[in-house]
Amino acid sequence: MDYIKHIESNSEIMLGKPVIKGTRITVALILKKLSEGATAADIVAAYPHLTQESINAALAYASDAMSNETIIAAA
Repeated sequence: MDYIKHIESNSEIMLGKPVIKGTRITVALILKKLSEGATAADIVAAYPHLTQESINAALAYASDAMSNETIIAAA
């Protein structure tokens, strides 16, 4: 998925956190809601500016961000 069409980061919006374009809804909020058991349909119902595609874009963005992280095991 080409999440660039859906995700933006602007220092003037939510302190530069990645958001769904045209909203103040952060990728982190979407991930948190999903981790708490909300479905994509639940999130779209709660945030009508979102679509299934924008939720998929948030997941794709998070996946790419995590794949570039280096995890250091605690000693």
